[in-house]
Amino acid sequence: MSNAQAEFLKLLLEHGILIDMGVDGLYGRSGVFEDVVERFSILVAAFGKEDKAEVVRFPPGMSRSQFESSGYMKSFPQLAGTIHSFSGNDREHAALLAKMEAKEDWTEDQKATDVVLTPAACYPLYPAIAKRGALPEQGGLFDLYSYCFRHEPAIDPARMQMFRMREYVRIGTQEQVVSFRQTWLERGEALMKSLGVQVALDVANDPFFGRAGKLLSNNQRDQKLKFELLIPITSEENPTACLSFNYHQDHFGTKWGLCTCDNAVAHTACVGFGMERVALALFKHHGMDVRSWPRAVRKVLWGE
Repeated sequence: MSNAQAEFLKLLLEHGILIDMGVDGLYGRSGVFEDVVERFSILVAAFGKEDKAEVVRFPPGMSRSQFESSGYMKSFPQLAGTIHSFSGNDREHAALLAKMEAKEDWTEDQKATDVVLTPAACYPLYPAIAKRGALPEQGGLFDLYSYCFRHEPAIDPARMQMFRMREYVRIGTQEQVVSFRQTWLERGEALMKSLGVQVALDVANDPFFGRAGKLLSNNQRDQKLKFELLIPITSEENPTACLSFNYHQDHFGTKWGLCTCDNAVAHTACVGFGMERVALALFKHHGMDVRSWPRAVRKVLWGE
């Protein structure tokens, strides 16, 4: 952890913006923090209003069978979070309690449930839309918002294990999907500049696992399938990705049997907003007291 990360986290905790929960990357949120997140969510909706996306909300857990079919474990096993539960008898329960009392590992009797923590807001969407059959001629556009989980504990407040992701997901022909991403590349930059923060757009890659992952990462960057809007939060040299613009080509279309109105394999793309990261960027740039934020920023968020 850098000194800058430690100092920013300390400042957030001292001002009660975040609440320590005893685990790196897991924090409670104050009412002030939640208000900033909510105001930003409203702003995102305003920028996307003209598209008339279908609103869909999933819980922060998804079907384990769908998760297994998604291929996530092949690419990101280090980030996945599964939900386990006790399924023993009275004797095993007593043994579990004894282990807890003795500060021993009591989790060995836990078994995987049929629910997995959602790694990205869009993951439950694709199988759900595939069940509808072929897409209409105009394709599909969806507005998603969900808590997500990724197992990467860190003291950097901008790298939380449980966080919210708002996404717009486009499903359709290659032309429809590429046009959607380009539109949001422009919108996203304009949106964040309206909040008075320093931004930079750059080609990026996902954190694919292992040796094979290096090849996938290089391929993703070479084809410019992923862009990120970067904002300095704890480092000027290594700014944080707060918005992500992803073109999946026909990966999810092939995986889930998504098809266009003429039965061609559908392409997909999404724009994702890291809600906590954006809020942290605003506190970093404008200070811990939202009442003292620049008037222009307050007007954008609160209409003042």
